[in-house]
Amino acid sequence: MNQKEQTGFFRSNPFFRVLFREIDRMSSSFIYLFITLLGPLIAFILLLAIFNEGVPRNLSVALVDQDNSALSRKMGMWIDAAPEAEITMRLPNLANAYQQMETGHVDAVVVIPEETEKNILKGVQQQIPVFINNTNILKGGYLQKGIYKTLATMSGGIKVQVAMKHGLSEKQALAKAQPVKLHQHVLFNPFGNYAYFLLTALLPLMVVVFTLLSTVYAVGTEVRDGTGPEWLEHSGGSVIVGVAGKLMPYTLLFSVLATVMNVILFVQMGTPLRGEFMLIVLGELLLILAYQFLGILLVAVTSNLRLSLSLGSAYSMMALTFSGLTFPQFAMPVVAKAFTWLFPFTYWVKLFISQAIRGEAAVLGIRYLAIIPLFILLAVALFPRLKRILQNEKFWGKV
Repeated sequence: MNQKEQTGFFRSNPFFRVLFREIDRMSSSFIYLFITLLGPLIAFILLLAIFNEGVPRNLSVALVDQDNSALSRKMGMWIDAAPEAEITMRLPNLANAYQQMETGHVDAVVVIPEETEKNILKGVQQQIPVFINNTNILKGGYLQKGIYKTLATMSGGIKVQVAMKHGLSEKQALAKAQPVKLHQHVLFNPFGNYAYFLLTALLPLMVVVFTLLSTVYAVGTEVRDGTGPEWLEHSGGSVIVGVAGKLMPYTLLFSVLATVMNVILFVQMGTPLRGEFMLIVLGELLLILAYQFLGILLVAVTSNLRLSLSLGSAYSMMALTFSGLTFPQFAMPVVAKAFTWLFPFTYWVKLFISQAIRGEAAVLGIRYLAIIPLFILLAVALFPRLKRILQNEKFWGKV
């Protein structure tokens, strides 16, 4: 086939006519550039900057040392040395410390009461009050764990020293201080890295959000501007060909974006990859297609660009909440648990955890993969309505 015949084929083929028409539309507006490229990349950069450390460190703590002894000063040094905590204030009383916590200047307050050293040396149990701001549960829990571990370690050391002064050997003293020792094995994310926990969902969520909104905008503007008949004319009157040609450039762009995401997750961050990588890639492609077709579904149902964008934004952002990642599905009420299955993102999260983090057998990941195409079929069922909306003038002109 010579060059002239090739050019004639592309000009006459309905799919390529729609494809080139859409590329012209994309290149004529900055909005398309933002929602397909700049927006997702900016979101990626911001998320990477936020989770750069992997785990929170040096959370602010106020120390109220009412004992002013050698032991209390050592206790303060140990808390300050913990990676989770940093003593940023040393205050004379609890009232001042509590005021600092209310204003958000500190996340925790540690109070060392009077005669703490004296009571410990006498063998009397001494309580060390710790007040933690648990408004942010993740931060509060992390800080609580760090302070408790520090004080428990120091307490164990004191018990060992006291026991050795009473004639016990070091081994006997250690056994007495901790008769039952926990041998802990943390699986899949042993370092407690929040990047592994959240970025593996937040980065795909950004792909999902911009995929859905770009599709809604691309299809919704055809209805708003009354260019639907022109679109269908280029596709030879076939809405299936029209949708395929229109979505193709976006599918390719977001597939490239998903590849960039994989490089970030598995190469730069070192996220574990214990299962089948090709299943994850296939899941990403199906996830992109599912949200593209859901965007078409929204336009077909509402025939209104603004309403479709609003619903699409809410629907895509709710996916993280109902994915079961931040709050487990088994603990949700029955209605909320049923609602979680209305998001393709839920199945992709389960697929990713299955294959990347846990390294389960491929067949266990395929069961999640097989459900995602159902969302595509749901949108395809509304193609006749979409065609009617594109051809009927009463639907045109709506913002």
